[in-house]
Amino acid sequence: MSSADLAGNAVIKRRLHEMIRVDHAGESGAVRIYEGQLAVFRAAKPRAKIVQDLEHMAEDEEIHLDAFNKVVTEEGVRPTLMNPIWGAAGFAMGAVTALMGEKAAHACTAAVEEVIDEHYQAQIRELDQEGAEPELRDMVEKFRLEEIEHKEKAIAEGAEETPGYPVLSGAIKAACRLAIRVSEKI
Repeated sequence: MSSADLAGNAVIKRRLHEMIRVDHAGESGAVRIYEGQLAVFRAAKPRAKIVQDLEHMAEDEEIHLDAFNKVVTEEGVRPTLMNPIWGAAGFAMGAVTALMGEKAAHACTAAVEEVIDEHYQAQIRELDQEGAEPELRDMVEKFRLEEIEHKEKAIAEGAEETPGYPVLSGAIKAACRLAIRVSEKI
């Protein structure tokens, strides 16, 4: 194998590790967002439809996180050093949007899932282009479709009716995009 091949393989491996690291961080953050929302809604409305909806979405996120925990271990990927910060921030984002009301909690889900859909689409294109890691590609596609379901559910439940929706949604999307960029490297 030439030094150019070795260098190319090293670049691909580094990029795959970045993808796995950020996806693991994102799924971990999603779990914490739902934990924050559920903490508020279970205390206030333990049998409400919102609790059932959030529990279902949280279960999906737990499955996604478990899958990425496995990939992180198998591939020897260092998780982001930001996980403790993202965890606290995710829980806070979930709790604050829940305290703002059901529509705001759904607005949070819609915004986060929109960014994740775009992020996963970009990763799928990159993996397809490289012809690398078909199992990872298929897993990301499966999770992307589930994230789209969460977004569509949130919109159907009134996310866009939240007072100040464009501002709230924009702020959450910006925070998610920043977390993605930071988590790839740190």
